[in-house]
Amino acid sequence: MGDADRQRSEQDAFSTQSRQGYFGDASAATNSNASGDPRIVLAEDYGQPRNSASLAALSITGSEVARQLDGCAGRYVGKTTIVTGGARGIGEGCARVFFEAGSNVVVCDRNEEAGSALCKELNQRAGAKNAALFVKADVSVTRELEALVAAAVEHFGRIHCIINNAGWHPPHRTIDEFSVDDLQDLLQLNVVSTFALCKFALPHLRKVQGNIINMSSWVGIYGQSKATTYAATKGAVAAFTKALAIDEAAHKVRVNSVSPGNIWTPLWIAGAGADADPVAAREAGERVQAMGRMG
Repeated sequence: MGDADRQRSEQDAFSTQSRQGYFGDASAATNSNASGDPRIVLAEDYGQPRNSASLAALSITGSEVARQLDGCAGRYVGKTTIVTGGARGIGEGCARVFFEAGSNVVVCDRNEEAGSALCKELNQRAGAKNAALFVKADVSVTRELEALVAAAVEHFGRIHCIINNAGWHPPHRTIDEFSVDDLQDLLQLNVVSTFALCKFALPHLRKVQGNIINMSSWVGIYGQSKATTYAATKGAVAAFTKALAIDEAAHKVRVNSVSPGNIWTPLWIAGAGADADPVAAREAGERVQAMGRMG
């Protein structure tokens, strides 16, 4: 066997081992020719011509898209969603959207006044058959997350979705200005809380083939000046989400992360307000957005 053949053989063996390591069984991750499923594409398939049958299988008509979207409209009627950090900002937006979609909503937040007011407003919606429940909890305290899941199950019977939204972006500093304790505290708040709520909720989510949505950030992907601790935590959330999604696919539980850019939330408002020039601070946040504005 020549050197080129030996190298190719070793690469093939490594490819098989990699598929077994990632997916558990190489036979479950075969290429489209072997599986007959054009949706499964491995690295060795890239650059290979796709036959017309494969392209036809991947195509979808406009009417089919419309039918699928229409079917999503009421998909959360009678279901229950937990939203951490749900009293304000992105979390509040999630709570409102899921409630409008028919879901019962469990709003978790440290701010009892804001969380209770939101739930009261939602529960007063005319004709609403779903309900909102406020649970005061600090997500950095693990036992309070366990109690949150128990309260949701006790009140609504089941859990279908969790949204790990609670978190914090500390003021911008260099690594010299951050302490090790700063990083550990932020990991507890942004990462460990996400891991813990997933762990406590999964026994219930597996029963209903539920859904997990973790809040990462574009900062965890691209980085950000003077944000080493925050970037580290959000990168960890993204990596954790990918790994958990592989494991939970066997239980038909979907696990995804969302990576927002700059959103004009109370957190951003407070940060800009503390700047020497609040207007310039907001404009700086808008300039890094592709559309030149915040969400």
